[in-house]
Amino acid sequence: MLDTSARLLRLLSLLQAHREWTGSALAERLGVTPRTVRRDVDRLRELGYPVNASPGTGGGYQLGAGAELPPLLLDDDEAVAVAIGLRTAAGNGVEGIGEASVRALAKLEQVLPARLRRRVSALNAFTVPMLRGPGRATVDPSVLAELAALCRDGERLRFAYRDHAGASTRRTVEPHRLVCTERRWYLVAWDLERAAWRTFRADRIEPRPPHGPRFTPRPPPAEDLAAYVSEGVSHRGYAARAVVRLRLPAEEAARTIAPSDGVLEPLDAHSCLLRTGAVSLDVLVIHLMLLGCEFEVVEPVELTARIRAARDLLGRAVGPQDGADSPPVEKG
Repeated sequence: MLDTSARLLRLLSLLQAHREWTGSALAERLGVTPRTVRRDVDRLRELGYPVNASPGTGGGYQLGAGAELPPLLLDDDEAVAVAIGLRTAAGNGVEGIGEASVRALAKLEQVLPARLRRRVSALNAFTVPMLRGPGRATVDPSVLAELAALCRDGERLRFAYRDHAGASTRRTVEPHRLVCTERRWYLVAWDLERAAWRTFRADRIEPRPPHGPRFTPRPPPAEDLAAYVSEGVSHRGYAARAVVRLRLPAEEAARTIAPSDGVLEPLDAHSCLLRTGAVSLDVLVIHLMLLGCEFEVVEPVELTARIRAARDLLGRAVGPQDGADSPPVEKG
């Protein structure tokens, strides 16, 4: 027997499918008693869905005004959560998602009961999303849908891929999963030509159909794909890599260090390790200074030398401290 929530969803779907149902017909379809159907109808009414009942042997149940309602069983908190999710989606790096989220919010308001509609409408009217600035990479939602379908169906993907310098290569891969961060989307896939797992930025992928044939999925490169991608885009894929000890808890460090900027590993209540990378050691020095916290280099030793050189350069730039190198004043 279906649990209560699933049964309510099924009941609402049945009421939407036909204009009128008898109580016995609904009971038979749901596998419950007519008394349970009456209780479930009362529950739908409590949730704000207009279910009308006509008395007598020829009577039954039907949706009243608003009969085009989709089968959404949302309580107040769930409705607000959906609205917040749609608003947040406006800045998640998917091209056109901001406009789509506004349309979805408008549809959500139309189908929700009145008491929920007021709360969601207020959130819609008085929330301003912080959109991405110019030049930020976005990915076409149709490309995401295509990649997700190939992952689901286990079909090979052929595409052109642009690297950070703009050079394009042709790739054939076995797509496994999409991984998203607060900034970008990535595809984890087995590269057939290189015989290795690779991570590709979705906004640099240009599918080149036809795709296929189907393949048998391989064991993934890691159980935690989010951590795997984080390490790849923040550490493993760079020519200059470093491990530093930050003198602050991992939870506090995670507030300012995104997964795409480095991998954090807790050490104790007061410190953590950061594994990160950059195109050069000099860029790494700048990256570490911008963290704004005390740290010590674990590896490589060459990074320590670059930090000393930067310290000396900055010291010469600001000059001597007040009175540090001025000649002594004789007392007479």
